[in-house]
Amino acid sequence: MNIDFANLNRQYLRYKDEIDKAMQDVINTSSFIMGDDVKALEDELQDYTGAKYAITCSSGTDALLLAMMALDVQPGDEVITTPFTFIATAETIAFLGATPVFVDIDEETYNIDATKIEEKITAKTKAIIPVSLYGQPSDMDEINAIAKKYNLKVIEDAAQSFGSEYKGKKSCNLGDIGCTSFFPAKPLGCFGDGGAVFTNDDTLAEKIRSLRIHGQTSRYHHKYIGMGGRMDTIQAAVLRVKLRHYDDDLKRREKVAKAYAQSIAIADLKSDRRSAWAQFSLRVKNRDEIQAQLKAKGIPTAVHYPNPLHLQECFEYLGYKPGDFPIVEKVSGEIMSLPMNPDLNQDELMYILEHI
Repeated sequence: MNIDFANLNRQYLRYKDEIDKAMQDVINTSSFIMGDDVKALEDELQDYTGAKYAITCSSGTDALLLAMMALDVQPGDEVITTPFTFIATAETIAFLGATPVFVDIDEETYNIDATKIEEKITAKTKAIIPVSLYGQPSDMDEINAIAKKYNLKVIEDAAQSFGSEYKGKKSCNLGDIGCTSFFPAKPLGCFGDGGAVFTNDDTLAEKIRSLRIHGQTSRYHHKYIGMGGRMDTIQAAVLRVKLRHYDDDLKRREKVAKAYAQSIAIADLKSDRRSAWAQFSLRVKNRDEIQAQLKAKGIPTAVHYPNPLHLQECFEYLGYKPGDFPIVEKVSGEIMSLPMNPDLNQDELMYILEHI
């Protein structure tokens, strides 16, 4: 058996007729930039998440940039986040000239340890970016309370968690700003790059909309230094189709996750949240050996993430060293992700479980 880690083609075939028609409709109108599907998708994302505003953009990375630009993050500012995430989380902080300040993770959730955030706050701190890793939201009540105490803003990096819930509230609507990614392999993915920014703040929403079109407030009138951060209409059309089926896809992912968890006897998630299951990750002591054996059986695996950000070459200037974040370093040496997608069939799932 040769198993597909993400099964993007199988998912496309499930919705082929709807997706093909939606894409062809865009081609027929030739409205490729900021076409009707973009605004329609934003309305549907607002309804889905409960956020007052959803502003689509060109990628999850650009969503983070737009969020921090809207908050006027400047050189010399500090932004607190986790070193156990994809580089975009911290890269965007550094790109704006601010300083990423890392906090170790909770060994149970792999998300930022809320109990260690307060000690990292200084007079230069501007915002906190918790990451809803692998699809599971962070301890947002505690993080929001700390932010309120110190007059900071919270940007939820929900690149992996669109559709997940925390205490009955949807991810992307858990802080001052939420950012998500529609990269093809994400739980809700388009056919290229795409992302969205969410907020309930009227002023921030207006500014983010302007920033994504070069700071423009009306044609050729520019209030801000912005960026070309629009979502293509074709990507919006694809996402509108997939969003209609998304709750069913989440149930399929959850079914796969439960089968894995029951077979391997892994503990349940915290009871106050529901994961989007972007990944199903477990820790093993002999990772290289297990990955090689599974690969030989046609079972792909991945490591999210093998090198913590504080030890990456590009962040050497921050002065971190091995041992600074012991839980992150321990987890990154043991973490391994199994195939996770809504189109794993029963035979494939049983085959994976047998060899695991």
